[in-house]
Amino acid sequence: MIYYLLQIVSTLLIAPFLVGLIKSIKMLLLYKKPVSPFQPYYNFSKLLFKEIIYAKESSIISRIAPLLILSPLLLVLFLLPPFFHGSFYISFMDAFTITGLISLSTFFLMLLGMDSASAFGGLGSSREAFISALVEPAMILTIFSVSLMAHSIGISKAALNLSTSFPITHSASFVLAAISFFILLLAENGRIPIDNPETHLELTMVHEAMILDVSGADLALIEFAGALKYAIFSTLFVTLFIPLGANLPFVWSFGLFLLKLLVIAVIVALIEVNTAKLRLFKVPNLLGISIIFGFLSLITYYILGGGA
Repeated sequence: MIYYLLQIVSTLLIAPFLVGLIKSIKMLLLYKKPVSPFQPYYNFSKLLFKEIIYAKESSIISRIAPLLILSPLLLVLFLLPPFFHGSFYISFMDAFTITGLISLSTFFLMLLGMDSASAFGGLGSSREAFISALVEPAMILTIFSVSLMAHSIGISKAALNLSTSFPITHSASFVLAAISFFILLLAENGRIPIDNPETHLELTMVHEAMILDVSGADLALIEFAGALKYAIFSTLFVTLFIPLGANLPFVWSFGLFLLKLLVIAVIVALIEVNTAKLRLFKVPNLLGISIIFGFLSLITYYILGGGA
């Protein structure tokens, strides 16, 4: 149980650092003076002491939405696959459960965007709904395909099975699923080329448009929820698609787990520096690729005799 709690606490603590590291690497690669990767911690602590101001047209939703956005993600945190074989895990976490909980958090974020009755909030919420409608089926397909390859519908058990017996005969399906999930990681976290988390241009912003009217501790909770969502997707990616080190002693497994999270952050930063943001109406093309890759992963698994 101690390993289980340590993974939860470490993921909570490292989540803002991962987001800060991405920004720091991007600034370094763009020949700017990089901010500290620990800057998000300072930002959160500063926002906690700021005054909370609500729009005159807002309802009770604006008061409770920040907690409702964060709560499903905290629940997912307790259901993540373990990085160490001796760790406790919850077995009933499947593709539908995790997708549903993450979608619930997104739903409350969209409600918050519309509640202030601002044009930007409604614009951001409609765009987020548009993107989420394409992300959810791809995510279910991808995780379900990996679960079949690991011979377990439960994600935690699937991750442990993959770390002990990698499905060599289904390598093609595995790679297709990995590509699909990485696209989803970028899309669900509002990263380039889907969205630019650092822009406030009304014609391009998605996530930022929904929280323009949020301030103070409420904004700190929402920003932390965004960092936590990125950490959750990164953890899912490294435990399911880079299943290395789970059989090592705990200290080595934990160190390798953190290293893999840092590598994913570096890759995301490199992609953002070398990729332009897509126009909104071209986003379905990229997410369509994710859906197709997830479907091909599933079909390839059965073609190669996985369903026999």
